[in-house]
Amino acid sequence: MLDIRPVLLVIGALLSVLGVAMFIPALIDLALGDAQWRVFAASGAVTLFVGGGLWLATRKGRVEFTRRQAFMMTVLTWASLSAFGALPFLWSGVVPTYTDAFFESMSGITTTGSTVMSGLDGMQAGILLWRGILQWLGGLGVIVMAIAVLPMLQVGGMQLFQAESFSTAEKILPRATQISAGLTALYILFTVICGSLYYSAGMTALDATVHGMTTVATGGLSSHDASIGHYGSARIELIAIVFMILGSLPFILYIQAMRGQWKRLFIDSEIRTFFMLLALFISIATFYAIETNTFTGIEALRHSAFNVVSVMTGTGYASTDYQLWGPFTIAFFFFIMFIGGCQGSTACGLKVFRLQVMFQVLKQHINRIVFPNGVFVKRYSGYPLADNVSAAVMSYFFLYVVSFLVLAILLQMTGLDFVTSLSGAGTAIANVGPGVGHIIGPSGNFQPLNDVAKWLLAFGMLLGRLELLTVLVLFLPSFWRE
Repeated sequence: MLDIRPVLLVIGALLSVLGVAMFIPALIDLALGDAQWRVFAASGAVTLFVGGGLWLATRKGRVEFTRRQAFMMTVLTWASLSAFGALPFLWSGVVPTYTDAFFESMSGITTTGSTVMSGLDGMQAGILLWRGILQWLGGLGVIVMAIAVLPMLQVGGMQLFQAESFSTAEKILPRATQISAGLTALYILFTVICGSLYYSAGMTALDATVHGMTTVATGGLSSHDASIGHYGSARIELIAIVFMILGSLPFILYIQAMRGQWKRLFIDSEIRTFFMLLALFISIATFYAIETNTFTGIEALRHSAFNVVSVMTGTGYASTDYQLWGPFTIAFFFFIMFIGGCQGSTACGLKVFRLQVMFQVLKQHINRIVFPNGVFVKRYSGYPLADNVSAAVMSYFFLYVVSFLVLAILLQMTGLDFVTSLSGAGTAIANVGPGVGHIIGPSGNFQPLNDVAKWLLAFGMLLGRLELLTVLVLFLPSFWRE
């Protein structure tokens, strides 16, 4: 029989952290004289009580995880955090139903950035800060998961980054604990620097704090309905571009750079490919903006660079409604939102390394057709690419496409139009935030959607954030057999 006590122990500990975090906006609202502080205090007390109870009831000596327990822990942890993270939204009355509250919470924890809330410019500080905290915690969790958990589970080719110390599932907890201190310190440092620069550029202290957290987490939830476009500031947009990119690069390489291995940041093939793709897409968007007389000169480069970086990294900020640039941009931004950033970062999407692996597989296949007697070796970063890694990546890509299409079909069956269904499925699976179309585009939100569609999209966010297989494997009967 599967022992779920280690799973409940981790969930309890993380719920306790979430409960403590709820007291931060409570103190802010209390200091501002807003009666909503009681909502966060009550939510924090309930979450802390449940989390602490689970932890006390299941704690024991050394905690060891089997692979099945690790899969369960990953999925149930993110679902539980989303469920309790929704309480302040519901009890404060900023959303009418628990469906909306859960959608907003899931969007925050998974750093998606989709929202059902409007009127943000006049909303109380505690709620705005809580949205930022959710994304910040989610971004940190994504990094630890991508570095410590997914390589061990060998999900979607992530075993390519499996360190020797991750070779057994039982070592996951102590190893994750060992690396989390350095990652957390670096993550906090990036957030503080980003928030400080925002503040110096003209944001209020609250706005700078919220945007600092959601930029480094590549989450994209803003404290204004018009997102970054509210400020109309090239300086603020430049700061956002820099830190969206920093959040999209492998954090483990930052740790290595701090230990003197600076060259790793410049010779890593995934990072170089990431910047090459950014340069290519920014050039295309800039050229199109100029050709269509949407923008001219430096303004075309400014808006193209910001929106391309935002969409490709999965952040989801908007400086302008890029749908108004012309029909080409709708398809263009829809395409690049699936790419994402590098592995071990806060970014989402397919990840650049998978595109590299698929290119190597395709290249080998074409070479074998042209030269049947030739010997061609797939390589990644100069090293031979194992067949099990390339097979895992190709399987992941196939499953990614299938999951996207199935979700789009299900959304259309709920009554949504074709464009909204397609872009909604894409933005959920890719964890981007805004979609395309007149409802959920950069200038809209997800509030008009029906409840069934919102639950489907919330599931899609979880599916995309946890790399598909981590979630879908739980639906296999063979997974539950001894």
